[in-house]
Amino acid sequence: MDNSWKNDPRLKAMDKEKLDLLTRFADQVSQSEKEQLPQALMAIHSEARKQGIRFNDKETALLVNILSAHMAPQERKKIDLLKMLSKKIVGK
Repeated sequence: MDNSWKNDPRLKAMDKEKLDLLTRFADQVSQSEKEQLPQALMAIHSEARKQGIRFNDKETALLVNILSAHMAPQERKKIDLLKMLSKKIVGK
């Protein structure tokens, strides 16, 4: 994964603890097969919950936007599907 996302100025307002978690997640994803992305997402979500880290909707949308910016359209569709499913799961 390209690490240029770390330089996005919109991340400057985000809590350092959240950025550290995201960096670990990005490193994990960069070493994983594409098919393992859902499992990686669930693992990072579980780790965040254990640490009491919560991302609000605005932060989540920003992160998805940044991390999917260089993905192929087909991959972005998969991300959109995951977002839709997560909204249904949490009842939004």
